[in-house]
Amino acid sequence: MTDEFHDNAYAGLLVNDAHWAFGTDFEDPLAGVDTTVPDGVDPHALAAYCLMLGDDALVLSQRLSEWCSRAPDLEEDIALANIALDLLGQARLLLARAAAADPSVVPALPDGSPVPDEDRLAFFRDDSAFRSVRLAEVPNGDFAETIARILIFSTWRHALFERLSGSRDAVLAAVAAKGAKEVAYHRDFAGRWFITLAQGTEESRRRLLAALDGLWPLRAELFETHPVERTVADAGVGVDPAQVQDEADAVLDQVLAAAAVERPDRAPSAGVHGRRGRDGCHTEALGGLLAEMQAVARAHPEGRW
Repeated sequence: MTDEFHDNAYAGLLVNDAHWAFGTDFEDPLAGVDTTVPDGVDPHALAAYCLMLGDDALVLSQRLSEWCSRAPDLEEDIALANIALDLLGQARLLLARAAAADPSVVPALPDGSPVPDEDRLAFFRDDSAFRSVRLAEVPNGDFAETIARILIFSTWRHALFERLSGSRDAVLAAVAAKGAKEVAYHRDFAGRWFITLAQGTEESRRRLLAALDGLWPLRAELFETHPVERTVADAGVGVDPAQVQDEADAVLDQVLAAAAVERPDRAPSAGVHGRRGRDGCHTEALGGLLAEMQAVARAHPEGRW
């Protein structure tokens, strides 16, 4: 690299005017990977399943990124940003896998649009097309609420990814194997803070208990089996979330016991006519989150940056 590129951190952005807003000039996240759908697997069901797991990661990543420059101190600010980045990376791979399995799930854009498939899925779907669980989308609240949410989400997702690493679909197996290591860190980070807040001041414990009580009704949805999840589990490429509840419960109970916190006695949050996040039925919070996340992309679907 010549000296001119050392003079300005942004100089490298000027050497290629084909840099696009949505990563078109970046490497295909699945480049060189065999994306053939395994025999006997419904491509549409596989794509829908990848959207579920990808949307979970994308929406929670967006929520956690709202903490950037607002966390209690620099170390936790960076930690939350890193967790958000891990989830964003998982989302990119899973959305790309969904598009490769069934291109019909990708939103259409004007001919010649440079937006790659995974970004079309992230930025050009309405909230009713998102298949994420509602736990991922509710507002952050205070730091205790964020910690309680990461703990609940990561104990479930880690148990899920551990089993998914044995998927017949090589792409999902690889994403899960890498993701399980990342989510284990998220779980441990949240677990340490959960115990710290529970054993801290009277105020920190009060806030933590209120946070856990408020989020608990959304936990049951993580373990409810959607027909798509049953289909891919039967085909050997996905995981029935109900099958990992005991594993997730065991880890969560260890943290609760260490923190001397009882499980909340709260009923599961009802959906609308039986429909929940996996069915595209969300809280009002998701619409606001997507409006902010998608604003630039939707205003300039063919924009060059």
